[in-house]
Amino acid sequence: MPLNDRSALPHDLEQAVLVGRAWCPDIAAPRPVAVIGGELVDVSSFALTTSTLLEQPEIDLRLKEAAANLPRLATLDLVLANSAFDRRDPSTPWLLAPCDLQAVKASGVTFVESLLERVIEERSGGDASRADEVRARVMSVLGDRLASVRPGSAEAGAVRQVLIQEGMWSQYLEVGIGPDAEIFTKAQPMSAVGTGSEIGIHENSQWNNPEPEVVLAVTSRAEIVGAALGNDVNLRDFEGRSALLLGKAKDNNASASIGPFIRLFDSTFGLDDVRAAELSLRVEGTDGYVLTGASSMKRISRDPSELVAQAMGAHHQYPDGMMLYLGTLFAPTADRSVPGQGFTHQIGDTVTISSPRFGALVNTVNYSNRIAPWEFGVGALLASILRRHTGQAKS
Repeated sequence: MPLNDRSALPHDLEQAVLVGRAWCPDIAAPRPVAVIGGELVDVSSFALTTSTLLEQPEIDLRLKEAAANLPRLATLDLVLANSAFDRRDPSTPWLLAPCDLQAVKASGVTFVESLLERVIEERSGGDASRADEVRARVMSVLGDRLASVRPGSAEAGAVRQVLIQEGMWSQYLEVGIGPDAEIFTKAQPMSAVGTGSEIGIHENSQWNNPEPEVVLAVTSRAEIVGAALGNDVNLRDFEGRSALLLGKAKDNNASASIGPFIRLFDSTFGLDDVRAAELSLRVEGTDGYVLTGASSMKRISRDPSELVAQAMGAHHQYPDGMMLYLGTLFAPTADRSVPGQGFTHQIGDTVTISSPRFGALVNTVNYSNRIAPWEFGVGALLASILRRHTGQAKS
């Protein structure tokens, strides 16, 4: 899907209010931007970060009312096209991940299918060649027992006891059907990449996959104010060897992708639309290989509002807000090239995650150590804001 095609944006673009960030060469720093009525505008007069922008009450209405008077950054098509990492004009703005100071968190094993795959990874010790054998054994014991179980319920407790008796209990089943959800840190603030950028896998990983997800934008007050698409790049072999390697499996250079924009909740789009979202995945290899898949939010085992409540509250605060990946139904099992080895990425894969109300998030796979290192962090952002405030911005 070409990045300069409007099909990469919500099908109801004229009604949507989208916010994000663009790298602006004129100040050598990012600016918060918005797409309102199909036009890309500079919203830095409202806030200098998307984190503080989203903290403002009724920001969707205020942006709509001010849209006619906001400066246009550039044409939307131009900035979309320039976001492709391999065709980028450094003198023209391009899109970044739409979040900045927010914590980037993720929910794990929130769908039965992905829960079972985590159990399979664990029992195969991260060895892809053993996955089919382990999958058959796991399914012979679990079958469809988990399909309708509500996490934390009395029924879930009864299933837990049966699984313990049959020697099939797992730390993944604990967070999948137990009362406490798995919430982990996916990436550091400012480290997520946006549409058009490369996404990273660890060079030592031999079994990995994309994870198409919805990502919630949550304020410091635990209010869900919008949502975006996300790719929670996953190393199955690292985590399968040990759950204590979760940080190494999940948090690498360019391993968190979010975009293309955060769609704000308003009268045309809200949490019920997130609950009903259907995500499509397409992986295209340089060798002609194509993988398609999907993830339906209708089949999530924990409601998005419950996941936010487990991540943020009196027990844990995020004063700059939070971006929360909600998990995925998708877990590829078909062999890609070597029989019995299942799916794994190859360098150069193009990954497109799309949904009608969100648009499309497009990235290309590379090794994390070959991708340009992450250098523009919170300190650099503060320095750029100070330069602009004191009139020393680059021109």
